[in-house]
Amino acid sequence: MTDDARARIEQAWEDRSLLQAEETAAAVRGVISKLDSGELRVAEPSGEGWITHEWIKKAVILYFPLSHMETTSAGPMEFHDKIPLKSHYARLGVRAVPHAVARYGSYLAPGVILMPSYINIGARVDRGTMVDTWVTVGSCAQVGREVHLSGGVGVGGVLEPVQASPVIIEDHCFIGSRCIIVEGVRIGTGAVLGAGVVLTASTRIVDVSGPQAVESKRFIPPWSVVIPGTLPKRFPAGEYHVPCALVIGKRKASTDMKTSLNNALREFDVPV
Repeated sequence: MTDDARARIEQAWEDRSLLQAEETAAAVRGVISKLDSGELRVAEPSGEGWITHEWIKKAVILYFPLSHMETTSAGPMEFHDKIPLKSHYARLGVRAVPHAVARYGSYLAPGVILMPSYINIGARVDRGTMVDTWVTVGSCAQVGREVHLSGGVGVGGVLEPVQASPVIIEDHCFIGSRCIIVEGVRIGTGAVLGAGVVLTASTRIVDVSGPQAVESKRFIPPWSVVIPGTLPKRFPAGEYHVPCALVIGKRKASTDMKTSLNNALREFDVPV
């Protein structure tokens, strides 16, 4: 089914009139159903990196013109949208606290806890992850196992351009309050981000844990402990300080996950 669906979606991407054919519409809806159940995912690990399946992102985009505006209710609350909400949380093994909202086409693994938060279509949140209050997980973002997204964290979404990589947060990460992670940034396994770290595709990530600073972009190495910082930058009007992310040390992977997290926060005096 997947190869046939992919072919139909690729054809419809070039010629939207093909969406009128029932076979094409069924292929698109089938992909969204498999995203919802976790059988498909927008991005997945491949060797040392990740691969993004552009055709699945195309299916998400094509799903919108196939869908119609509908009014739904939850008690006194009313919604008017094209995409239905997820349901049957008990059957999925997910705890959803009011007012947690997850759209159909997102995947929530058993053991996920949703405080009042928002999960968009195409996103994936894996087993045992805590999505804390006022967290947003954008379209196609990939959040691994046993991750803690603290209050107010913003995980950016991406649909177009289809070749753009989604935000990826690998297993066992701790993302501190009010962090913002967007534009395809990848957070390596076990990393700890202190409160208020902002990571975009252009954010300079500076490892200051050794004798000399080492700069990079778009990737936080596994087990890193990261805090917000600033760097001087010269503009026509003068020199000003712009945000950066400082890697100040490593969280130990050899000890119990919770213990190593607490030790990292204490040792480096990281606010969360």
